[in-house]
Amino acid sequence: MKKFGLVVIGAHFGVWLNDELTRFDKENILLVEPVPYNYKKLKEKFIKSSNIHICTNAIFSENKISKFYYVNEKSISKLGKHWASGIGSFNKNHILDHRTKRFKIEDEDIDEIEIEFITFDGLIEKFEIESIDKLQIDVEGAEYEILKSINYKKTDINSIQFESKHFDGTFKEGDKLIEIKKKLLNEGYTLSKVDNENILAKKTIFD
Repeated sequence: MKKFGLVVIGAHFGVWLNDELTRFDKENILLVEPVPYNYKKLKEKFIKSSNIHICTNAIFSENKISKFYYVNEKSISKLGKHWASGIGSFNKNHILDHRTKRFKIEDEDIDEIEIEFITFDGLIEKFEIESIDKLQIDVEGAEYEILKSINYKKTDINSIQFESKHFDGTFKEGDKLIEIKKKLLNEGYTLSKVDNENILAKKTIFD
């Protein structure tokens, strides 16, 4: 079993992770990213980094082969938003619901593939993870399914940063977010807001 400094579920192509990658550059790092053009960039960028592992599965609350949707690479420049390449979801409507006057995404801008979804426990087993210093999750609304499914007593996770803005639907926060906050508090974490979109849970009570 191995100790990991950083595990990122929804790593995009790493452009917003530079500070964290530098912070944990002497430790094991796992970057999870199922969007094909993003994980290809990750593999190319870190091909010589023996401590950085890349996983191309999607993480969910059950093991399954299912459809996964993401913005077509050719549509990103047309849509005019660099963050469009980071929108991948098991729910096609979640992507379409991002449509605004300045982000005119259409059905034709979305690609569909079948990929293997694995559980968080499956990810732990696949990469022989004993502990995680920082777990970071940005998965376009699937945060609830992942955080609810984690066995916090099985895997030692020091801190968890997760996006909260899509917990109860696209750009909605509600009962599911409240449920996860309560669960994390019961597991010995204290919660704080990183910004308007992200929450940090830090372990302060240890068994």
